[in-house]
Amino acid sequence: MEMLLASERRATRRAAIVECQAVRERGFRLLGTRAIDLSIDGMLVLTSARPLTGEPVIVSFRIPDTSVWIDATATIARTLHGRRLGDPGRAVGLRFDPLDRASSRRLRAALEHFPPTYPYRAQRVDYAATAAMIALS
Repeated sequence: MEMLLASERRATRRAAIVECQAVRERGFRLLGTRAIDLSIDGMLVLTSARPLTGEPVIVSFRIPDTSVWIDATATIARTLHGRRLGDPGRAVGLRFDPLDRASSRRLRAALEHFPPTYPYRAQRVDYAATAAMIALS
């Protein structure tokens, strides 16, 4: 019997290296200028800062392979400290506030040309779904 894995992502992350400017709202301090993965819901930005999860961020980034820039607000959803094997270094995972429909559509179309990212950590096992599958067998 194989265990089912939990999928907590709504959108596939793509291996698109993107120039950006991510700035903390508080103090207006620069967090980073390079994102190493991107989805329509967020991005992973390399940083040397030590921000806190939940902090609001203003981000501007160029849609890959275009000259179009998107300005968005986001929240720090995750902080990577660069200690785990496979971590790209210190980085922050940003979750975008909802993008406008036109920006979302353009970004989705551009990201289709990039491969999905390789996960940095193993997926969690969804024990409830696995137990339900066993019960139905």
